[in-house]
Amino acid sequence: MEKQTGHFDYLLLFSVLGLLAIGTVVVFSASASIAYHTVGNPYYYLERQIMWAILGLIVMAIASRYDYWRYQKWALPLFIIAVVLLGLVLVPHVGISINGSRRWLGAGPLQLQPSELAKIGMIFLFARLFSLHQDQLSDFWRGIVPHLAIAVVVFALVILEPDLGTTLAIAGTFFVMLFVAGARKRHMGFLLGSGLPVLGAVIAFEPYRLQRIVAFTDPWKHPLGEGFHTIQALLALGSGGVLGLGLGYTRQALGFLPESFTDFIFAVLGEELGLVGTLTVVILFMLVAWRGYRIAMRAPDAFASLLATGFTTMIAIQAAINMGVVTATLPVTGITLPFISYGGSSLVLSLAGVGVLLNISRHTS
Repeated sequence: MEKQTGHFDYLLLFSVLGLLAIGTVVVFSASASIAYHTVGNPYYYLERQIMWAILGLIVMAIASRYDYWRYQKWALPLFIIAVVLLGLVLVPHVGISINGSRRWLGAGPLQLQPSELAKIGMIFLFARLFSLHQDQLSDFWRGIVPHLAIAVVVFALVILEPDLGTTLAIAGTFFVMLFVAGARKRHMGFLLGSGLPVLGAVIAFEPYRLQRIVAFTDPWKHPLGEGFHTIQALLALGSGGVLGLGLGYTRQALGFLPESFTDFIFAVLGEELGLVGTLTVVILFMLVAWRGYRIAMRAPDAFASLLATGFTTMIAIQAAINMGVVTATLPVTGITLPFISYGGSSLVLSLAGVGVLLNISRHTS
């Protein structure tokens, strides 16, 4: 394998840095009041977000210099570690439960969300497997079923947390990678068609998910129940208008909008920076997706192409789901907005993925 001789994709890099800068500022605006009233320090969440951002940027810089083909030997061990941690998080008194979901391991500020590591592990493993078995992927039973069986293990563990949003993001990334690797369209259609009844059963199995679907059709009928999040998010976006109320002038983050600096931070961004701010974020995500898929198409080999496809798709799907939920385009499900929302595991590992993309970009023509 030739050493890297090209330059980083600087448009990708600056787009991500722009999202990170916007996110850091809005995290402070959305969290300052809550932090002051809960821990007596309005900078509590900002300080931690900056800490995670610095760590993430260091990891991104290292990943951008670590030749991508070397990840092939780490793909299986990383995936196994992620699956083990996903299993541990479900064990009582081991996994940390917050708001009824058991998604974290660790103690105090040092917490890891194994599902975030599982995203990385899945992308590395299936980029490796699909690149090795591309000639078999046209065969449903020999090429698709064995890989799907591996993926279903992760889907099941994440859905048990429960975390439907992350499950959909991981599943969507898997299917896009499978299609790009060479699976037949009719096989993909069959899998997607078969998956819809399964998704329906998963929603029906948990009453709160079904209630969210019902509330999605008309949140104003459930203003204090399942429609509360959506209504408060729409009020925030609507009050922002075109130019916004100004940084630090959020009202909805003063105890009205739940998860104001995590899952619903896009609403606070719209309230403070208006349509101009939200469109800026959308455009930056579109630039990330464009440059990521461009890197995938120009990658020197199948493994690199599938890696770039996986990381780009994961970021794009997460962003689309999050913004869709906040704008009432999709039913409420808990998933963060990459590079914008508060959170350590998500931010560091998302930046690690960008580092891999930047490394691959140095090998593109």
